[in-house]
Parts: sequence; C-alpha cells; structure tokens
Amino acid sequence: MAESTSKFNTFLFFKLPSAWWCGVRLRYIDDTKAVTTVTHRWVNQNPFKSMFWAVQGMAAELSTGAMVIGQIQKSGRKISMLVQNNNAHFSKKATGKITFTCEDGHLIADAIQKTIETGEGQKFWMRSVGVNTDGVVVSTFNFEWTIKLKG
Repeated sequence: MAESTSKFNTFLFFKLPSAWWCGVRLRYIDDTKAVTTVTHRWVNQNPFKSMFWAVQGMAAELSTGAMVIGQIQKSGRKISMLVQNNNAHFSKKATGKITFTCEDGHLIADAIQKTIETGEGQKFWMRSVGVNTDGVVVSTFNFEWTIKLKG
C-alpha cells in the first residue's frame, strides 16, 4: 500500500484495475478519514444516464478499505481483511463528480489491537457517504469489515 494518494492510486491501477478504469481515485487519507471521487462518464454509466451503482460502491468501499489497509500496514502484523456484508441507500441520481467520504477510521485501530491481543477475528461497520458537486447526498454505503491474524 502507498503512503500517499498518488502512490495509492498507482496501487489501485495494478490491484483493482476495474475501479481505476471507471475513474475511482483516492483524494485524501489519514487515520480517521478518507475521501474518494469518481466522475460520471460513458464507461461507468447505466442505461438511465447516471452512474452505475456498482461504480459508486467501488468508490465508497475504497474510502473505507484504504484506511483499513493503511492501519494494518502500520501495525506491522500480517492481518487479512475482507468485506463480509454491505448495504446501500440511493437517494438521487449520481451524475457529475461524486465524492465519497468515510470518517470511521477510529474504529480500525481498536479492532486491530483486539485481534492481535486475542488472536480472534474482529468485525466492524464503516459508512461512506457520496455527495454530488451541489453537496446533495446521492448514496450511502455501509461495509462490515472483518480482520484476523494470518497464519
């Protein structure tokens, strides 16, 4: 994983090329917050002239998962991560540039610490909210992440 957004976006190209080709990009990341963007284009549209729901999901998941990856790397331990469940709510057509923000990074460190201390897997939910350029919420995604020690 990368330490900067540009390095992470290069990582994205090689490890999640479908997200990269659809225009998903990480714009900001720290331990508690991550921001991704994706712009409605021909390659990521649906038949209803808006962004395909799965493209929104890729951008939303990246805003949560990038922080999980970063904090796992900081732990120095081999820890696996996986989305076990997710749900979403769509409130407006996604057109133009959509920005997804997750501010649930504070949940990760505690889960990592517990899995290291107990050796048991941990689960936690993270939310990402997508807004258009007018600041209107277009979709909200929730992801249940699971982590556990490898080996």
